[in-house]
Order: sequence, then C-alpha cells, then structure tokens
Amino acid sequence: MGKGDIKTRRGKLFNGSWGVRRPRKRPRPGLTDKGEKKTAGKDL
Repeated sequence: MGKGDIKTRRGKLFNGSWGVRRPRKRPRPGLTDKGEKKTAGKDL
C-alpha cells in the first residue's frame, strides 16, 4: 500500500497514470472556463 502499488491513489500519482481510483475532474456542461453560464447570443 504505497508508491509501488498501482491500485492505490498514491501509486497512481507516483506512476503518473489515471484510472478508477484517480478519476479526472470533467468540466461541467453549460459552464464556461470562468464558471459563468453560457448565453445563447442574447445581447441586451
């Protein structure tokens, strides 16, 4: 249960890989990079 165990989060960090134990954060749909909601081209 350390850096050599690739099934643990610490082992994946050490190995530089991703997987089930270390999921990536996906961007939420409908939000821009700054966290603001997208508008459908409506300018007031």
